Amino acid sequence: MIQHPAILALSIASLLTCFMLVYAAGYGTRILEKWDLQSGSELQLELERRTYLISVILSYTLVFQILSLFLYIFTADNLHSQFTGAMCAAGSLAVNSYGYPVLILKIINCLLAGVWLIVNHVDTRGYDYPLIKTKYGLLNILAPLILLEAVLQFAYFLNLKADVITSCCGSLFSTDKRSIGGEIAGLPSGPMQQAFFGIMALTVVIGVVFYLTGKGGGIFSLFSSLTFVVAAASLVSFICLYFYELPSHHCPFCILQKEYGYVGYALYATLLGGAISGLGVGSLIPFSSHPSLSRVIPAIQRRLTLVTLVLYLLFTLIVTWRMLSTSFTLG
Repeated sequence: MIQHPAILALSIASLLTCFMLVYAAGYGTRILEKWDLQSGSELQLELERRTYLISVILSYTLVFQILSLFLYIFTADNLHSQFTGAMCAAGSLAVNSYGYPVLILKIINCLLAGVWLIVNHVDTRGYDYPLIKTKYGLLNILAPLILLEAVLQFAYFLNLKADVITSCCGSLFSTDKRSIGGEIAGLPSGPMQQAFFGIMALTVVIGVVFYLTGKGGGIFSLFSSLTFVVAAASLVSFICLYFYELPSHHCPFCILQKEYGYVGYALYATLLGGAISGLGVGSLIPFSSHPSLSRVIPAIQRRLTLVTLVLYLLFTLIVTWRMLSTSFTLG
């Protein structure tokens, strides 16, 4: 099974990503230790030249890192027919003990990679490399996580056995199952609907205020992160039920399939994109008073806020449209 085209693509890409990150982290460590913009030494000139190359390499690498989350889920869903008992990616990921840890790491790394790309973009807009140490410090946190993800992903693919009987999504996300998935599925739909639409409305209001006045960026970033968590829980608790039109089917992966128009990819892309942009707003706040960025950061934060609002509203519109267009209702 390791020779499956999608598995090979993910494995090779992970190896290349790890190689690029190790290379970049090596120079990043030297930059953190030796960077001195006031110096005209040969070492400083070399570091300044290298940072351009590393930034370009990492930009492409981390963009693919974000996309690899969706490729990983697509691959797991595509493999479900190979395992007895699996109906979608939920069953494929449960074949061994590595599948879900890799998924969690990919989500975390997706968010961190997005923040790094935002910080790097802002750094290139300053004339004095204002965020050079910040972004390489963040890279030293991100690189070990991506390396761990690659190791666990390889272990997951290597230990896929076609003769394994796995659990179906109906049992993994059952309200009777004592697990994280079961606990989220068991959250009462009524209060979760109120929480979802309530926090989404609050986030939009706070975002509009910040966009217009420039005040409350930290609160907006916090609420956008909370919205991501609540919306993710709501997907399992009640949103999926409207797409399946079944009161007991809480699987967050079946909506990625053709029968449901692949709507899951649109939901997850808008949710993750909104979360990354919202986190980006907060990550730039400590540097907004820097002389070379005092005019740059507010403009970028406004654009990030607008992106967050648009993506979260698109997510909400898709959910609302489905809730209103189906005859299925939750008591």
